[in-house]
Amino acid sequence: MNINIPKHLKKIRKIQQTPKDLIEFEELVKKHYENGEIRAPIHLSKGNENQLIKIFEYISEKDWVFSSWRNHYHALLHGMNKDILLKEIIEGRSMSTNSTNPKFYSSSIVGGIIPIATGVAKALQKQKSGNKVWCFIGDMTFETGIFHESYKYARNFNLPIEFVVEDNNLSTNTPTDETWGVKTKNIPEDIIYYQYDRDYPHHGTGNWVLF
Repeated sequence: MNINIPKHLKKIRKIQQTPKDLIEFEELVKKHYENGEIRAPIHLSKGNENQLIKIFEYISEKDWVFSSWRNHYHALLHGMNKDILLKEIIEGRSMSTNSTNPKFYSSSIVGGIIPIATGVAKALQKQKSGNKVWCFIGDMTFETGIFHESYKYARNFNLPIEFVVEDNNLSTNTPTDETWGVKTKNIPEDIIYYQYDRDYPHHGTGNWVLF
């Protein structure tokens, strides 16, 4: 399990969930989906449980966490009640999980969370709150212009935000490195970064479901 953790970060808590807990939750979502109970797309995680558990040891329960369409693990690890999360997913909000307690926001728009996360970090800085923003993105989103503009602004103004790049080298089903002609990964040292292999398809479970 190779994760780039910037040197300025310190562990602040122990995560109670285990990889087994996370996997079993997604298997429960899979069951509801294949039973035709979820009439909307779902994006399941599997294969990166250990990496995320390690990363969330650095995240305060009072911090903001921003995620994308594949957000179930992030929500659970940040403290969202699993029964509430499952209800939201069954009601069709798998790609837009949001909460004020814990502070959690996700969006299905590619790059959509990045400027919002940057703005929240700016607000926290002005408030001198001492809390942080954590922005989780995929490897293809990392290549977008909005990421690089927001990253530059955040670092130039020393905003309290950490960016996490989760690299499965796929954008839906398109290889990221092939698309951009990447020969060598150039990941800034102040960004949390890890690679993993996706076990589920981009969306759904791999089984055709009729509603």
